[in-house]
Order: sequence, then structure tokens, then C-alpha cells
Amino acid sequence: MSVFKAPKPGFTGEAAAALLARDFGIDGELQELVSERDQNFLVDSPRGRFVLKIANVAEDRGLLDLQTAALAHIAAIDPGLGVQRGVTLRQDELAISWPSTQGSHAVRLLTYLPGQLYSAVPASAALLASLGTFMGRLSQALKGFGHSRAQRPDFLWNLDALQSVKPWIADVVETAQPLIRNIWQRYEVRVLPRLMHLRSAVLHQDANDNNIVVADSTVTGLIDFGDMCQGRQINELAVTLAYALLDAEDVYKTALPLIQSYAREFPIEEAEAEVLFDLAAARLAASVCISSHRAREFPDNDYLLVSQAAALRLLDRLDRTNPALLAAFARHAAGLPPAAAHDAIVAWLKSSACQPLQMFDINLNRSGRCLLSLSSGAPGMENAADPVAYWNWLQQRFAAEGASFAIGLYGENRDVYKGEQFSTPASPEWRSQHIGIDIFIAPGTALYAPLAGRVLSIVDNAAAFDYGPTVILEHETGDGHRFWTLYGHLSRETLGIVHRGMTVHAGQKIGSIGDHSVNGGWAPHLHFQIITDRLDMSGDFPGVGQPSLWPMWSKIAPDPNLILRLAPESFRADATPPEVLMARRARTLGPSLSVSYARKLKMVRGQGAYLYDHTGRAYVDGVNNICHVGHAHPHVVEALARQAAILNTNTRYLHDTILEYAERLAALFPKPLSAVYMVCSGSEANELALRIARTVTGRRHTIALDWGYHGNSSGLIDVSAYKFKRKGGRGKPDHVEIAILPDPYRGAIKGYGAKAGEAYAQSVSEKIEVIRKATGEGPAAFIAEAISGCGGQVFFPDAYLKTAARLVRAAGGLVIVDEVQTGFGRVGSHMWAHGAQDVVPDIVTLGKPIGNGHPMAAVVTTPEIAMAFANGMEFFSSFGGNPVSAAVGMAVLDVIEQEGLQHHALTTGDYLKGRLEELAARHDIIGDVRGQGLFLGVELVRGRSSLEPAAEEAGRAVNHMRDNGVLLSTDGPYDNVLKIKPPMVFGRSEADLMVEALDEALRHGEGSRA
Repeated sequence: MSVFKAPKPGFTGEAAAALLARDFGIDGELQELVSERDQNFLVDSPRGRFVLKIANVAEDRGLLDLQTAALAHIAAIDPGLGVQRGVTLRQDELAISWPSTQGSHAVRLLTYLPGQLYSAVPASAALLASLGTFMGRLSQALKGFGHSRAQRPDFLWNLDALQSVKPWIADVVETAQPLIRNIWQRYEVRVLPRLMHLRSAVLHQDANDNNIVVADSTVTGLIDFGDMCQGRQINELAVTLAYALLDAEDVYKTALPLIQSYAREFPIEEAEAEVLFDLAAARLAASVCISSHRAREFPDNDYLLVSQAAALRLLDRLDRTNPALLAAFARHAAGLPPAAAHDAIVAWLKSSACQPLQMFDINLNRSGRCLLSLSSGAPGMENAADPVAYWNWLQQRFAAEGASFAIGLYGENRDVYKGEQFSTPASPEWRSQHIGIDIFIAPGTALYAPLAGRVLSIVDNAAAFDYGPTVILEHETGDGHRFWTLYGHLSRETLGIVHRGMTVHAGQKIGSIGDHSVNGGWAPHLHFQIITDRLDMSGDFPGVGQPSLWPMWSKIAPDPNLILRLAPESFRADATPPEVLMARRARTLGPSLSVSYARKLKMVRGQGAYLYDHTGRAYVDGVNNICHVGHAHPHVVEALARQAAILNTNTRYLHDTILEYAERLAALFPKPLSAVYMVCSGSEANELALRIARTVTGRRHTIALDWGYHGNSSGLIDVSAYKFKRKGGRGKPDHVEIAILPDPYRGAIKGYGAKAGEAYAQSVSEKIEVIRKATGEGPAAFIAEAISGCGGQVFFPDAYLKTAARLVRAAGGLVIVDEVQTGFGRVGSHMWAHGAQDVVPDIVTLGKPIGNGHPMAAVVTTPEIAMAFANGMEFFSSFGGNPVSAAVGMAVLDVIEQEGLQHHALTTGDYLKGRLEELAARHDIIGDVRGQGLFLGVELVRGRSSLEPAAEEAGRAVNHMRDNGVLLSTDGPYDNVLKIKPPMVFGRSEADLMVEALDEALRHGEGSRA
């Protein structure tokens, strides 16, 4: 096929100037411009600058009409867009004819666009953005334009019909022919099947750097509409992109501002973005073919080969770049999702429908961990080149921090990737930003599939710095979107565990962790990532991406923690870890404040029955009865925040919520308990209870139980044997008498069976007599916890409180029951623990669980006692009963009722107590398991006959459990009782974890004694 039907016009400058003056009335100097098949002159005249265009004699006049009509259409739609306008002076027509020996030439005079050619201006991101903006505006302006002559199916430059140029591959220099064939094959495979689905428009399709005008570093104009034709809309951007990328150092950085700005002016569709780079490459390949063919016909025309070298260099880079990756980049640059299903996949992974299983035998959420950085200069990186040295360093860190594994960060930029596989042909930027999460763990550790799926591939990527044995699983969301998970750096054993196409169920073993000899030369770890677009790859997938393309890579490979579900604190280095805070605390807080556990804990967050430390490790909270309905319960938090944003005053003002809460709380008590005082703490509640009793009776002496604890004020320390009998205490004051603790396990009274409660109550009778002899009257009050917490989780024998109450009332005293720890359904069978004793106290004190951690408490008594207390001295608590506290209290009651937590405490407590009793059958050190609901005690003894307290062993056990992710504490007179009083949302799974941790702790203790 011949390319030219006729040679270029041969007008001299003098001849053209004369004809210009004759037909257009313009005298001026003419300067010939470079062109391919027409003859163009720049005209400088007194009337301004113009461009004279003399067409080839073979030029189709209809195509010139097309150009003229297009320019007029653009001027009407977007008058500010920099395109040329046709000039008429003496003639009425925009185009006239000039004869020559070749024939008749169509002649047009167009306005001149001032500025420089794009080819003469240094490239910059701003210039590329302005080019994209200009071309987007052009596409927008031409959107509604049509013309009969725009249909040019045989036009060589029509990207919709490049097959006509394919035979000319043979004309290309032989060494470049394989490359051009590759590009052509990509066009045939990726573009041709999609053509019918793409939008069509009339296009300029020749925005090369010699057709673009720049002024003040901004694209201001476009010339030469000679290649206009009807084609796929995306071809316009593809042609522009192809020329913009010539000799660009970085394909991505060059293309990004161009595509972004184009799409902002003229949004492109996903199907168009899919083939954008394929079309750009096809344009360059066609250019090479056409110029090579024409060079054979016209060997003296140097213009034909001017851009071939640059085009071949760019084509080679594009050929070595994954086309699916380029398509993802094009979607990203155009403001479209780089992975079409990303949002749907992530939404499913976040949903309750996705329930990933543990990937290792250890629970990553509850095991100790280290946070690693593999960036330059991070601790341990001096050993990075030696995987054995790095692993040894890491094991030392594990031992120091009590860690079982370490986390390598998603999204971290690292310079440890040295292999050539991390270079990118389309860009000098190294792939260095991590798109997975690393779990550094011992070699040989078994690996399990977190989700059901199918084995897409199992390949040994054995190159240095690569993955080694690698498993890729394919999964499907509930609505049919496919995604993949990749597991790299595995053992050779893995190659025999799974095979391609194999169905895998969640929790099934799929391999094990490899060591440096097989895993690409790294310290032992798992590289784990999620893939939302496989980019047509199998067997391998990038584990790192270019930092500048992180917004794209993070959608193709989203955060793997969507499946791992580690706490967010796991991925942040805490600037003030426990050792730092302990030093600050010693300087700032009073030394009487204790800190739990040998290895101190910094808690930063709570949720449900779990607490999270500064490393993100989750701990089963077995001892925090204050957060009664669960840490950070959303209903309670919302109620607090809502009311705090409206009003917070005090009980000197009337407020509906204060009264509604008091009424609701009182309704939970038996008559006649119905008068409520709201205060801020259990200590304040017990102080008020004693004040009421002493005011109403006119007496001062009080009877309390041995090893009881009622608060931290001076008056309450006086009635708290747990405090005044121990280190730092001053002993029992004269106005207090201490009755025997009715402890069925360790107490002094034995052999009374069902009458044990009445027998223990005789100690109260004795103390009444002591007070009578000293004062001539009975006690003001008898105060006791409903269950003795600090006394060792001691549940009183039946009828004890009922009998003690009868004796005290007969002596004219009031009965105070302290429900600060035990109330609000914790025992399961009753809302209040004293209900199991079949007693109605005169005064009940509440605290701790009442506000789920919010500082509030209450005293509930009878109307008669309340009236007797109103002796003229006002009682007022500045913050007690404020509207915020009332709203919180209401929310706590809501949750207890709506979530059935009282019944839950009963059934879970029965289950846990049963499991603890099973444990007692295996460990002689467990002397007693006691309690009810979620208020249990496990007493450790060195001999079940001697009952010698195993205090040291109990302390070791709770510290060992702490190190295994379960929090308990010790209590009782000898600190040998493990107390269990978790948040009420504590369930069977947490019970199992607690029992397993206690079993392991006791076995460990037995081993250390041996």
C-alpha cells in the first residue's frame, strides 16, 4: 500500500506571499514550517500573525470541511479554548484553491496561536497537568460534534483500525520487530475485544509536542487538525499520552498529572481506562511501522524517522511492564477505583459475615508481640544483611519483652529490597513500600488458612530476596467478588501440603514458616497480604510497591489487618511505654498507689471483656467489676456524651432524668427500700450510710466483719479490718467491734451444717453485748459486704445476714449492706447479692458497677430512715446525682436488661465454676472453688488438710497468667485467693481462656517447685 498519493506542495515563499496578498489582502513575510505532507507558512504582517496552510493536491476537500466545521464548533462551545480560527478577508470562503504543476491545492489562512511549541519547553508536572486540562476541555467541546467526513475507517492513524498497518512490521528494523509484534499482540488481545463497548467521538488525535502551544509554562493552544476522524473517545487521551511519555524518565509521574487533569475536565470510563496504555503503545507502534514504511518509499525524508528511537525506547519499557498494572494505574489516575471490587471486598472483610480463624496455634491478638521497623536505621537493621544474626537479635528481644512474635508494618517504606525484581522498567523509582504485613515467628510454625478458599498457586519463588515457597488462595465474598490472600516465605514442606486447585477450609493447615535457607534469605517470617486485583498474575505477586503509587497499591493490596484483626495499637510505637511511665509516676504520684503485676501494664483501650495494652495485645479482663456491662459499652458512652453536651449541674436544680433514674433504681429493691441518695463513689456511699445510721440512732459504735473493706476515707478505714489490721494500719478503734468473718472454708466454726449461718451470727450478738457493757446501749449499725471480697470472695452461710440483722435491730441498730462490688445482677440468681440471704437491709450502698466506670454511687434506704436523717443539717454532694451520672446510670440498667446480663452471669458463672472444679481435681494446690455467677474465688493452699496459704504461688500464678493474656488478682487475708469478677459480658470463650491459662500457670508452678 502506498502512503502518499502526491508529494508535498512546492510553493516558494515568494510565490506564496504574492498569492496571499492577491487573495487575502495581506502583505507579510513568510517563514516555512516543518510539516509532513502539507506546506505551511508562518505569516508576519502589519495586521498580525497568521498561518498559511497549503494542502497536498491529494487532500480530501471534505476533510478540510471537517476541520473547518470542528474549529467553528469548538469556538462556539468553548470560546476560550486555544484553537485556531479561519480567516476571510477578500474572499467569502474560508478555503480557496491555488494551482500548481501538481494540481489544485486547497488553501486556508488561520489565526496564529502565540507561544512556544511544547517540544521547546522543559517538561514539568504543572505543564503536563495543563496539557491534560486542555485536552479534556477539547474532548468536552467536541462531545456533541458530528460530521459525515469524520468516518475514516481506512485512515492509517485511526487507532480503531490499526490492523491495516500490521503488515508494515516487516519494514521496521529487524532488531525491533519482536518488540513491535508484542505490542501488536497486546492490542489484539486487550483492545480489539473491547472496542465495541467504548464511546465514540470525533477526535483531533495528534496532540504531539509539535502541535501543542505553550505560553507562560501552560498549554494554551493546539494546532493541526489534519488527523481528525471518528474514533473511540479514549483514543484522544491515548495519543496525547503516547507523545507526552516519549523520553519521560518516569512513566507514572509523567502520566499521572496528565490523566488526572484530563479526567477532571472529561471523566473517562472504567473500560476506557483499562485500555489507555495499550492504545498509547499501539499508537507508538503504528507510528514506528508507518514511518519505517514511508522511509522505504521516501528515503530522503528525515522527518519520518525523527521520533522512532524515542518511541522504541518507550515501547520497550511498556512491553516489560504488566499491562494489567498499567490499567490499574490508569484507573487510579482517572479517579476511578484501581481495583474495581476493592470497596465491596473491604466492606465484606469488615462485616460480621467474615469470621477469620487464627493463622497460627498461638492467638496473635492475645500473645506478646514486638513492633518492628525494617526501615533504614531502625533497631536491629545493622544485622539486616545477615538473616541469622537478625533472627538471633530478634529472639533476644522476644525474651526481653515476653513476646511470641513480631509485626512488620504494612505501608512501611524500606530499603532492604535489593534484588533486581524490585526495579520497575516504567520508572526509576524502586519498589520499596511494603504492601503486606510481616509476622516474624519461629521457623516450622504451622500456618493455617484464615478463610475458606481454593489454592490458586503454590510456587517456589527461589530467587534471592524473593518469597521462597509461596501460597496464593482464592476466596469469594458473600456477594460473589473474588479476592486473594498471599502467604510468602514458607518452608519447603509447604510444597507437599497443598496443591493447585485444592479446596481449603478455614483453619486447615496450608504450610509452615521457612527459615533463611529456603525463604529467599530472610529471617523467618510470614509475608501476608490481601489482593483485590490479581493483575493477571499467578504464582507470584508484588509484595512492595512504589511509594509514589501508594494510593493505588493500597487499593490493590489493602491492609491485611482486615483479616488478622490485630488491635490498632499493634502498629504504633508507643513513646511512653511502661518503664517510662513508671519513672514519671515515681516522680509525680504518691507512692502509696500500687501498680499491678511484676511486669507492669500500660492499658490504652478496653472493649467488652478485654483490655488492650500499648502494644495492642488483648487481655481477658477477669477482675474488673467496675466496667460492669463491658469496657466502653457504646450505649453507655453515647448516653454520657449526649447528656454532657446538653447539661451537667447538680441536685439543687430539678431535672427529669435524676428522678427517673432514682425511681427506676429504687424499683429494683424490695419494699420499704425506696429513698435514694446519689453520690460519687462507694466510699462516699458508705460514709453517708454510717452518718445516716449514727444520726438516726444517736449512737456511734459500729459492728463490722473481720477482713471487711468499705472504702478509703478515715471513717471507713476505721470499720475496715482489711485495712487497719494489715501493714500501716493502727488497729481497731474503740468505737468499732469486729465480728468473726463467716467463712465456710477457713472459718473457726465447723460442724453446724445448715445452721452455720446462725452459729456465725452469734459473734454479732457477742459484739452487741460488748458495746452495751461499754456504752449502756446497742450499736448504731452493723455493716457488712453482701459477699466478702477482700476477705477472699467469701459467700456467707445461709441465713447469716438474716440472723445478724435480726440481732442488730433488736439492739436498736441499723443494718447496712455494702453492695459496692456485688450488686446489679453479678451473682446471677438475684439483682442484689444480699437477696440470696433472704434479708432486707435498712440501708444498701452501691458503687463501682453502677456507672460502668463513671464515678457514681448511691445509698438506698427506707423513707422513715430518710425522714429521721433530715434533722436540719443539709446533705449535699456536689457531683452526686448530676444529670450526666443519671443518664449513665439509666444506660447501665438498659444494658443489663436488654442484654440479659443477670441470667448471662448465672449461666456463664456455672460453666466457669464447673471448669475450675475440674481443674481442682488435677491440681492439689487448689483448696477451694467458691462463689456464684461472676463473683468467684479460687483459694490456693499448700496442703488441703493444713490449709497453709499458698500466697507466693498465687502471686506467681497471676503474673504467669498476665504473661499469657489473662488478668486476675489475689485477695483475702493471706493474698492466696484468686478473685474472679469480670465484666458481665465475659462469656464461655473467655472462661475457657481463663481456665487454660490458670491450668498452664499452675503446671508451670508445680514444675518450678520440682
